[in-house]
Amino acid sequence: MDSDWIALSVADIAEREEQLISHVLQSGRVSSGPMVEAFESVFADFHERKYGVGVSSGMTGCWIALRAMGIGPGDEVIASAYSWHHIAHAIVHAGATPVFADIDYWSGSVAPKSVEQKITPKTRAIIASNCNGHPADWRALREIADRHSLRLIEDSTEAIASRYYDDLVGSFGDVSIFDLSQPLAVSCGEGGVILTDDADLASELRYLRAHSLSDRLSVSVGSRVPMQGCMSDLSAAIGIAQMERIYEILARRKQVEVWYNEIMQTFEGIKPPYIADGVNEVHWMLYVVHLGKRITASARDKLIEDLDDEAVEVAAYARPLHQQFFYSRFGYQKGVGGLSNTERIADRSLALPFHGFIAEEEVRFVVGTLKDAATNVGAGVPIY
Repeated sequence: MDSDWIALSVADIAEREEQLISHVLQSGRVSSGPMVEAFESVFADFHERKYGVGVSSGMTGCWIALRAMGIGPGDEVIASAYSWHHIAHAIVHAGATPVFADIDYWSGSVAPKSVEQKITPKTRAIIASNCNGHPADWRALREIADRHSLRLIEDSTEAIASRYYDDLVGSFGDVSIFDLSQPLAVSCGEGGVILTDDADLASELRYLRAHSLSDRLSVSVGSRVPMQGCMSDLSAAIGIAQMERIYEILARRKQVEVWYNEIMQTFEGIKPPYIADGVNEVHWMLYVVHLGKRITASARDKLIEDLDDEAVEVAAYARPLHQQFFYSRFGYQKGVGGLSNTERIADRSLALPFHGFIAEEEVRFVVGTLKDAATNVGAGVPIY
């Protein structure tokens, strides 16, 4: 990519990552092996969870988790339509039916009240995401899950190191899922991790992840069919290095957030990013702004084109899953299903470049260019 291009995300790779990758290459073992085991331990310890299971992606992790919980055809799983696609896709891959709940207008995370309204006798689990780094309302979600005897799955992909009532995200679900691709603060190229405190569940997750050599002689092979969903030692090496440097990485990103917050004050109507009561710390995945009430999805897309012309990479934060063609088979379409907040926010959300290597003058250029482009498309006063 051209050096003058302001990218949406840039992976934070330093000398330590190169050292560990070199170690893996010299070892002759690049597939899943001792480096993955070490990374699982480091990642679980950081989140104060007992078990970590490295996988090939967040979607693979969610799919395996659903299978390990016995969730499949005939079951329903409640999730947000305003989230990364891999979660809903995992529900479908498991053979279950995704049921979309609406989001909280301010945090973007799934709304507990909407979740409870979607529960039926077929509901087996709730999947909630920490939207763009902001923790979901885990106390309310846990109470609902326990009262209805449902599994609670936490998608923490976007929110590593954020805190809710002093506890790190990744500590609230029966299992917690992390994807480790860009534009995340910890990016291993590809890969993911499942965290849990349940020993039996961890054992089943490891079995379903992939065949092991010992399985070749096992009489039980074939009773449950594993995937080929391992993480590689190369990805794990990057992960270990980035967990060693996690606070350094987050500090650089936090400085960029400070610049955005200050410079956005010159953009009339923009307020600081919302942080709910009980949320102690937020580490955003991307810097997301919500445009004015008069903006449409097509006008937002025109903004993306205009900024692209100025060598600034921006993106729609999310295309609601219930509006995507595949999910129409479940009866979803725009305006149907009680997802008004999802639709209102998704059409107007715009993700701006956010990583630890952006300079202050680049942030100033991004905001100024966005202001000019918004005026040109008649976006009106932006709001959160």
